Amino acid sequence: MGKVVKIGCCGFPVSRRKYYKIHRLVELQNTFYNLPSREWAEKIRAEAPREFEFTVKAWQVITHPYRSPTWRKLKNKPAGNIENYGWLKPTRENLEALIKTLEIADVLEAKIIVLQTPGSMPYNEESKKWILEFFDKTGEIISNKYLIGWEPRGEWAKHISEYGEILREHRIIHVVDPFRYEPVSIVDGVAYYRLHGIGGGEVNYRYKYSVEDLEKLATILEQRVFETAYVLFNNVYMLDDSMRFKEILKKHPSLTPV
Repeated sequence: MGKVVKIGCCGFPVSRRKYYKIHRLVELQNTFYNLPSREWAEKIRAEAPREFEFTVKAWQVITHPYRSPTWRKLKNKPAGNIENYGWLKPTRENLEALIKTLEIADVLEAKIIVLQTPGSMPYNEESKKWILEFFDKTGEIISNKYLIGWEPRGEWAKHISEYGEILREHRIIHVVDPFRYEPVSIVDGVAYYRLHGIGGGEVNYRYKYSVEDLEKLATILEQRVFETAYVLFNNVYMLDDSMRFKEILKKHPSLTPV
């Protein structure tokens, strides 16, 4: 068996019942906007096939400050001082929100939690201290049953290569769009890729990947070092693109699509 490539979508583009028949992986998005109940998590874990895998996009209050437009979708504002939320600040509020995210991940039997910080996150000395202290503290919370992935955007994405050693020391997977960046940190042989479309800055959700694009993606994966890669499509055409990519990988013997 070659390197394993797990393919899925960011969210369910069709009904869950249909999706389970197509892929064996999904990155949940509703966990970002409003952390679901334990009962909901129990329900979808029970309904999904045993081999189906969930990954979890972490609750937005950890990564996005309260002024972020995404907070408008919050049904219930979190407890504590709202100034202490977001941007991976090493605050009690953020750490408690992470614990709540992990509780849902535990019910789902999810192993990977994705932290996606916005482009508005400042790149300065203060935020550098936040990041280091936050990951120091998460090390006390995260057991070996979980892996944390971080997808920085904006200035942090441009400077993240300076922090590869720190991310590896803290066992943080550097989550990237493979067409834009090469990860500076993989953990336990695991790489994690999120595809947001080509062109149009950091994201171009309306982009549809061509056959040539998907062949190039296969070549990129052949050249990169990992044992297992998670490849999550996050564009309007993610279901079709992910299905076509799975077929293309069958022609690449060094890669095993799952």
